[in-house]
Amino acid sequence: MTMKHSHHIEVANSSTPPPEFEVVSSVPTPPLPDSSEVMTLLVKLPPGSAGNPPHRHTGPAFGYVVQGEMVFELEGEPERVVHTGETFWEPGGDVIHYQDGNNLTDVETRFVVTMFCVPGQPMLIPVSPDELEQRRSRRAPRP
Repeated sequence: MTMKHSHHIEVANSSTPPPEFEVVSSVPTPPLPDSSEVMTLLVKLPPGSAGNPPHRHTGPAFGYVVQGEMVFELEGEPERVVHTGETFWEPGGDVIHYQDGNNLTDVETRFVVTMFCVPGQPMLIPVSPDELEQRRSRRAPRP
């Protein structure tokens, strides 16, 4: 999505340079749960960590890899590696989040994610082995 945004306001009589902004990701607003609770998390994955088991989120999530490399896979999309300085997002809801593991065996991977969640519900909702089997055809082919 290409859009021109204004990211600073000129300050009269300022002797310092203005802040610099760079849009690193932009997506149309996905559906949000009613009465969303917004939370921002810093996630740290030890070297070689497989991350969380397959799960869902009650609403969309938007993230940025601060350090390292994360293996990221959503239902219907092939797995991919998200590198330092790159972004990811997911719509939440019924979509299964298969992978969010550390792609590196010698360095911690860290990412920041902002999530829109339904208050009073878990942030991560595990998916049972039976449901994974039932939805196997929705998962992209494995590399």
